[in-house]
Amino acid sequence: MATKMFRALEIPNYRLWIIGALVSNIGTWMQRVAQDWLVLTELTDHDAVATGITTGLQFLPVLVLAPYAGLIADRFNKRHVLMVTQSFMGLCALILGLLVVTDSAQLWQVYVLAGLLGIGASFDAPARQAFVSEVVPGSHLANAVALNSANFNLARLAGPGIAGAVIALVGTGPAFLLNGASFIAVITSLVFMRKDALHPLLRWHGAKGKCEKDSVTSKAVRICC
Repeated sequence: MATKMFRALEIPNYRLWIIGALVSNIGTWMQRVAQDWLVLTELTDHDAVATGITTGLQFLPVLVLAPYAGLIADRFNKRHVLMVTQSFMGLCALILGLLVVTDSAQLWQVYVLAGLLGIGASFDAPARQAFVSEVVPGSHLANAVALNSANFNLARLAGPGIAGAVIALVGTGPAFLLNGASFIAVITSLVFMRKDALHPLLRWHGAKGKCEKDSVTSKAVRICC
């Protein structure tokens, strides 16, 4: 029974992916807690409206850009998309961390970076969810999806607790820096995956199609033009 519960971990690429995703997800939850704490207690005098605006700016792009983000995930190599989105979000976290540790952070800067993180997350989420089906074969997909869900919930439990400890010990700035560094884990997992062991999906670009080899995996994909 235990073997079946962790069946997807038999796939080396998936082991790399889930470890990197866990580290990155924990960092993301740290960012959310530290960001709200920063706005509520350091940049304002417990202004709930400002905190709400910050949260809204981080999640509003997901609602607006979801259709376009799904289109990007369908038309382009998902691994490459994830490398770009993860690097972009990591850079935003590092910039905010540097602003905070140098006592240069202002509320408008937090608003801008929260919005940019939301934009990055908008394009990251559909590519990340679809990419799992390329990492494992179909026979392992259901288990991989279940483990991904467990991974996310574990990060949601651990991230805020770690953020609270970091904020209490060294402040909010290092929490953002740690989140920025956490993206290195998932980017590293993407870099070191065996390209020939991936299972690329069909990519659609129009009504008429033709088969073509994927430039990374050399496996046939259908590209419609």
